[in-house]
Amino acid sequence: MNFYDRYILPSLTHCACSSALLARRRAALVPGAHGNVLEIGIGSALNLEYYDTSRVGSLTGIDPSRQLLAMARRRSRRCAFPVHLVPAIAECLPFPDTSMDTIVVTFSMCSIPDIATALIEMRRVLKPGGRLLFCEHGLAPDVRVQRWQRRLDPLWGKLAGGCHLTRDIPRLLGDAHFNCANLETGYLRAAPRFAGFIYQGSATAQS
Repeated sequence: MNFYDRYILPSLTHCACSSALLARRRAALVPGAHGNVLEIGIGSALNLEYYDTSRVGSLTGIDPSRQLLAMARRRSRRCAFPVHLVPAIAECLPFPDTSMDTIVVTFSMCSIPDIATALIEMRRVLKPGGRLLFCEHGLAPDVRVQRWQRRLDPLWGKLAGGCHLTRDIPRLLGDAHFNCANLETGYLRAAPRFAGFIYQGSATAQS
């Protein structure tokens, strides 16, 4: 890991993900989690304040960045339910089959290197009837915006820790045999359109 990725990128990621625009999205999504919850790409634990303490039994958060997990650990000390933080990647989840009631992933699918494998792993660890709650930016529906997304994607990925601008979130979920429900889409106000098209909703594993 180079100097930028180890020492600079974690702080940039925390600052970028702390915006009020994204906070409103988190506040609308995260309270829907219940039971044993797994958060993919927990980062600095910005979602922690939005969990409904009366509905969550425990929260397990994974992230490949030990620097971000250190921030999450400090934030989790004030939490009302047990929080377990694990340095791990989404493509190889260290948890048993059908062990999670809810999976939460916010603004992390864009930077998982092998998102197809990661989604298969998420489906594996979800209990029957469990839900995947997601809020992600991705491929815009407008052709002009798509062109800019594809042009900028290589450089953006280098600066933003492997983040991709062009992932079609509903298609990826469908390919991993998830059924999307309550899908909301739209551009974030005051965000650049190439990075501001949002997919938010929930999904269940197909039987």
